[in-house]
Amino acid sequence: MILGGIQKVTLLDFPGKVACTVFTVGCNMRCPFCHNPGLVNAIGPTMPEEEFWEFLEGRKNLLDGVCITGGEPLVHDDIEEFIVRIRSMGYEVKLDTNGSFPDKLKSILDKGLVEYVAMDIKNTIERYAMTVGVPGFDTEAIKRSIRIIGESGIDHEFRTTVVGQLHRSEDFEKIAELIKGSDKYFLQAFNDTGDLVSDNGKDGKQETRYEAPVRSELDKMLENARRVIPGAKIRGEE
Repeated sequence: MILGGIQKVTLLDFPGKVACTVFTVGCNMRCPFCHNPGLVNAIGPTMPEEEFWEFLEGRKNLLDGVCITGGEPLVHDDIEEFIVRIRSMGYEVKLDTNGSFPDKLKSILDKGLVEYVAMDIKNTIERYAMTVGVPGFDTEAIKRSIRIIGESGIDHEFRTTVVGQLHRSEDFEKIAELIKGSDKYFLQAFNDTGDLVSDNGKDGKQETRYEAPVRSELDKMLENARRVIPGAKIRGEE
């Protein structure tokens, strides 16, 4: 595994657990609003894997679980072995994914290797390629991953990072239809960290400045999503 670092403790990322978060390097998407360009583009320093195992060894009585995020963890061929080793140390596992690798996801879920899955739903199917920054992106894998998660019986959530320039309130009923039947769908407003994948214009500045939608627009998005998923929420207002 190629690791970008760890957040040593989180009370938010893994519902009901005290956990750490490990960041994997590499992603097949190029979402222009992504705030982890170093992980996506595999640039910058990495964390020796042995350092991660030593950290977990020293936290056995302090942490309940490990959140695996990225980048996109499932780009790695050894992700399953990585999870198995974490579990062998007594930790529960939460996996974050963009849903691009349904076969790997199914294998992990069928074997009961994670307790929780969070999948990003980037936009409507028609607007997916634009949103993930990959022309001609094949969304069939996304649809398969949604079905796999829904049929797995494993605790899960779906979520959409909402960007004013990329998302329209009228689309959120259609987005929610993709995951109809789920009871956990979160809208999380985009936050510009100042270091995005799209920070590649002249002088390192974005050619398009991305912003969160205004609150009234976010409320409309939530209202439309709730027509399909009544329990949909805005992240941070659970």
